[in-house]
Amino acid sequence: MVKEIERAGFPVVHVCTIVPISLTVGANRIVPAIAIPHPLGDPTKPFAEEKELRRHLVEKALKALQTEIDEQTVFAD
Repeated sequence: MVKEIERAGFPVVHVCTIVPISLTVGANRIVPAIAIPHPLGDPTKPFAEEKELRRHLVEKALKALQTEIDEQTVFAD
């Protein structure tokens, strides 16, 4: 679905837990997530720490969305 949305002219960020799969399916902007059961958080962390973790991932995805790219790009830390 990511490729189809981009084909329509909208940039997309694929936040994923298994980067090689995203690369295989052709996602262009890839942001690695935390873990399969909780991609955008970690419920074992204290609330404030998890909130900061989530904010960091969302900000990274927004930055990736604004970045011009020419090929598949993984936005890792």
